[in-house]
Amino acid sequence: MSVSLAAGGKAPGRSFRDVWLITLGHSLTHWYPATFYLLLPIIGKELGLSYSQVGLIITCQYIAGAVANVPGGMLVDTVGRKGMLMALSLFWVGFPYLLIGFTHSYLALLACVALVGAGNSLWHPTAIPTLAQKFPHSKGFVLSLHGMGGNVGDALAPVAVGALLSLLTWREVVVLNVLPGVVMSLLIFVMLGSLRLGGAARSKTGAGPDEARVQSMGDYLQGLRTLFRNRALVLLSTGSAFRSMTQNALLTFLPLFLAYEMGYAPFWVGVGMFALQAAGFAAAPIAGHLSDRVGRKSVLMVSMAMSAVILAFMAFAGRSLAFVVLIAFLGFFLYAVRPVLQAWLLETTPKNMGGTSVGIMFGAQSLGSSVAPLLGGMIADRFGLVAAFYFIASTILVANACIFFMPPGERERGAAGP
Repeated sequence: MSVSLAAGGKAPGRSFRDVWLITLGHSLTHWYPATFYLLLPIIGKELGLSYSQVGLIITCQYIAGAVANVPGGMLVDTVGRKGMLMALSLFWVGFPYLLIGFTHSYLALLACVALVGAGNSLWHPTAIPTLAQKFPHSKGFVLSLHGMGGNVGDALAPVAVGALLSLLTWREVVVLNVLPGVVMSLLIFVMLGSLRLGGAARSKTGAGPDEARVQSMGDYLQGLRTLFRNRALVLLSTGSAFRSMTQNALLTFLPLFLAYEMGYAPFWVGVGMFALQAAGFAAAPIAGHLSDRVGRKSVLMVSMAMSAVILAFMAFAGRSLAFVVLIAFLGFFLYAVRPVLQAWLLETTPKNMGGTSVGIMFGAQSLGSSVAPLLGGMIADRFGLVAAFYFIASTILVANACIFFMPPGERERGAAGP
């Protein structure tokens, strides 16, 4: 696969280093939630929680994220220090999980996960527009590398933590687990803390008014009014919200199904979650590269349709080996679409509103992610855990319907550029 990663105005070595540093930071923003999903069955048993109460834990985290994402995007578009914001976000994601290790109250647990949701709201509106602006002609591929970082965190955390749980208590694990995030946030602050996009570069290069830049509040509010009238933003954000319902309900109930219904030990639950994420890791660069070449819409619709089919087969398979085998196939298609959605969004919105555009999309995703675990928990309490997987399949079908109504055209095609 031959893909140019040349970035205008930047030394290729420096730009390449920045991509991998941001990607590694992204992996840790996913490492912590992936750890927590594995701990949910243990915490649920220790506190005597119902499926609905377990679902409410994740709901609180994502409601906080939904509320914080748009202000986070606003901060990104009006503050030039992108590296500093990424370092702050990573620290803010990891530290509340340390506090969880000292909580014995359900309400305190809800407060800690809400802090995680708020911290996570800064990462994506900062990192995604930064990478897209540095690599305008290969957005899909570069954002897929960033997405692969998330898959690595999602995949390795359950295996590593599952192994640690055979030696340590879950509270000891969360205390140890905070160290990688602190180290990585310091590394990003030192190496990327001075990273700026916009203002100064614009004056030197004579970039047009659409370039991402540090802007006045008056300019920002004018751009915000235009942004909310953007039909593509509405459709892509809505579709992304339903796709996130699929993903987050799956991440909540898949470990519960493997632990409660199939009787797997924590390590093997972690292996099952690893299979889901490892397949997504393989799919992301393929989908990103294809979308740069053949268009975003076709890649998204095929991936989402296949996700729905596989989820339906999983529900039908029930407590069988086929259920476990299907996990990897699901991960391949479900996680392939994330960088494609992000690239398409940034092609259909102004560059100087990139942080806010991503903030709106991730706010919608957080809203969808907050609702799905609670609804899935209520369905599981009433009809059984397998029924939750039929509900999860229905959400990805709605996401695909939103993409169907997106108009294809020149701006959809990554090769043509924004």
